[in-house]
Amino acid sequence: MTKYTLILLGAIGVGKGTQAQRLSRHLGIPQIATGDLLRMEGQAGTDLGRRAAEIMNRGELVPDDIIVDMVRGRLLRDDAVRGAVFDGFPRTVPQAEALDGMLKDMDLPTPHVVSIEVPESEIIERLSSRRVCVTCGAVFNVKINPAAIENHKCPKGEARVILRDDDQPETIQQRLTVYRAKTLPMVTHYREKGSFREVSGMGTEDQVFARILIAMDPDLS
Repeated sequence: MTKYTLILLGAIGVGKGTQAQRLSRHLGIPQIATGDLLRMEGQAGTDLGRRAAEIMNRGELVPDDIIVDMVRGRLLRDDAVRGAVFDGFPRTVPQAEALDGMLKDMDLPTPHVVSIEVPESEIIERLSSRRVCVTCGAVFNVKINPAAIENHKCPKGEARVILRDDDQPETIQQRLTVYRAKTLPMVTHYREKGSFREVSGMGTEDQVFARILIAMDPDLS
């Protein structure tokens, strides 16, 4: 039984989530995203979910130990016996070290770490072209398909399509600066282990997907 663990890194707007979903289907292993875990634990009313909700309601960051416990619980499910694709985890060196220990305890391989790299100017252009229907959550790109908003039939009633504050160029730049600062120590952690690779996020979705597979293992492509 072939096992895989893969950590996808990349700034906002590089297509991590899309690629994580494709890799999950291709490799037959689950996608584990901390945002999804927090929602699932909260909806299920678990102790971890309640603790995380209380912290987030105070406007604070959920501490590493809670996030790590959620990931551990997810890895213990049957569908993760062959590994997982991690999207948005780990975010810090302590989380990375905790994951290293978890994988060893669960007899899962050392993770491949692939960072999807896109120039910041391109990220700003991609995200500042994004519009969101706040009624149903549909996402549009005015650069790629300018008529999509006009043709949008919101299933929840009257559509209200906006440019989110998070997608303003100044905000995007600030978020990119924070990402680089927080991610650099973790990149160093994985570089020292020899498991870190970078791939270009430019081009089509298929091209980026193929680059990631080659970075993991040329035989997968």
